[in-house]
Amino acid sequence: MDLSAINPFLLLCAILVSATPLLFAAVGELVVEKSGVLNLGVEGMMITGAICGFAISVNTGSPWMGLLAAAGGGAVLSLLFALLTQVAMANQVASGLSLTLFGLGLSALIGQGYQGIKPPEFPTFGVVVAEATAERAALVARLDILVFAAIALTAAVWAFLKYSRAGLILRAVGESHDAAHALGYKVVRIRVLAILFGGACAGLGGAYISLIRVPQWTEGMTAGIGWIALALVVFANWKPWRALLGAWLFGGVNVLQLNLQAAGVDIPAEYLGMAPYVITIIALVIMSSDRSGAPASIGRPFHASS
Repeated sequence: MDLSAINPFLLLCAILVSATPLLFAAVGELVVEKSGVLNLGVEGMMITGAICGFAISVNTGSPWMGLLAAAGGGAVLSLLFALLTQVAMANQVASGLSLTLFGLGLSALIGQGYQGIKPPEFPTFGVVVAEATAERAALVARLDILVFAAIALTAAVWAFLKYSRAGLILRAVGESHDAAHALGYKVVRIRVLAILFGGACAGLGGAYISLIRVPQWTEGMTAGIGWIALALVVFANWKPWRALLGAWLFGGVNVLQLNLQAAGVDIPAEYLGMAPYVITIIALVIMSSDRSGAPASIGRPFHASS
């Protein structure tokens, strides 16, 4: 076991990369739930965004077009959820679970011809850390613009919900859709827009995995990150900055267990592999007693009286 082989700076960069797809999905779902809608289809939207972004990126040669397609794919799938729950008044829990199953199946179908293909390289910039080793080697930590875009998105959502008129209206709809409707606000329209935003963010999170973090297409490659994003919203008490800290916590534990395996720590790999999920569950249980930030109308269908 050689823990000295773990470089703290490289570990920090790896944590930021690991947390980015989770942060995109969690912030998007936070906005959806702030509008009073519970969408359990995050995993399905993420995997759909992953294959849409991968396929378009491979066929066009442009990773930027792939990201745009991923956001569009996630939004289109979320539109199906919006039609079911806001127009047809279907149950939100059942519709969200169906969306996840549909997304997993659709992505597997589309991705059959993309296994083993390398996508175009996404532009990154390197941060060089010179180390006084015998060979005077330099370690290069590579980050990409989406790492910082996810953090910027978190700040933008926080400012939107706290200071903007549109954000206050969104929160009002989530707290009491009947009162918001009585004041003349279009509850269904506001919720549909929030659902589309959440779907686009989830699609971007999925594309980050298939285009940047891995990068390759593998069936089911989101590996439950969408479910962790749902739990993270509750852990964050519906506050964007706490979602950021939660994403870093999960990303940190996930990266740390990989580094510990590489360092030869004498713990079975299965225990290390499940550690991020166990710690997330424990944190969720601890934080679940404080639900002061939960929207009062979350999960409740809206029936316009006029």
